[in-house]
Amino acid sequence: MKLTIDQIKYIKENRVLDRIDVGHAVSTYIGETETIAYSLFSLLAKRSFWVRYSSEKSSQITELYTVVHGEIEVQYEGKTFFLREGDTLDASNYSELLSFYSEHEVEIFVEMSVDEFETNFKNTELVQRDAAAIERVDGYTYHHCSRIKDYSIELWKKLEQPVERVTKLRWGAYFHDIGKLAVPIEILNKKGKLTAQEWCIMKTHSAIGAQMMRNHEVKWLRDSAYIVEEHHERFDGKGYPNGLKEEEISLEAAIVSVVDSFDAMITNRIYREAFSIEEAIQEIVRGRGTQFNPVVVDAFLKLLHDQQFKWR
Repeated sequence: MKLTIDQIKYIKENRVLDRIDVGHAVSTYIGETETIAYSLFSLLAKRSFWVRYSSEKSSQITELYTVVHGEIEVQYEGKTFFLREGDTLDASNYSELLSFYSEHEVEIFVEMSVDEFETNFKNTELVQRDAAAIERVDGYTYHHCSRIKDYSIELWKKLEQPVERVTKLRWGAYFHDIGKLAVPIEILNKKGKLTAQEWCIMKTHSAIGAQMMRNHEVKWLRDSAYIVEEHHERFDGKGYPNGLKEEEISLEAAIVSVVDSFDAMITNRIYREAFSIEEAIQEIVRGRGTQFNPVVVDAFLKLLHDQQFKWR
């Protein structure tokens, strides 16, 4: 498939077409035939996305990605290759997780089986409704959640964990702070130290968030509730809400705990300035075996080293 710059511009500017802004990208529905739906996926610079082919549903599902403008890096089972303008990737040829990353904005033409596309598009609209609600309450949380999702998946891959569980991790990481929708805004954005009563209210967000996930209208989000509930548990058993320890805490939640803490430290907040990368690393190392799962910490430090200590 070849789209000209003018055609891409027309699609992106046509207000009649349905589109979803997912933070790191915009998906614009173009149209469909009897069996195939077509869309334009506009990925922002220095952002990532992942693809896992739905082979367990049907081996006949079409899922093609063609770069129509720009260049994108693809990682698969430890190997890296690039897709350039005109190149097409057929997701059905890959049984494991595909990771995509682009230094610059890239436009991708997507062809997908109609039923699969419509389900994904509808569910994504519902998911982004909740993401937008989080952003309205606390803009930091929205962007923070997107980064937590990205790095949690990278860490999952670094730990060589089963691809079958990555969807749960993805959404548990992305919505780990959804319970903050139930926390009063004056507590979320308080500049000074929280009182004991305010801290008790703040700590309810993990249990409330888990309940919100368990009752979510998007069924596959419900499977991620345990990650939301456990992401403030500690390896030494001193976390909340249930005082779980060591292997009682799911690996997914242990990953989110490390990534969440690191990102929070290096981000400016109302009540403090950001730590440097070096200072944040020292805090993560200091919490190894007490606050954090040591296996996860070691893998996280290796991930940072591999990325030359750059945090996207």
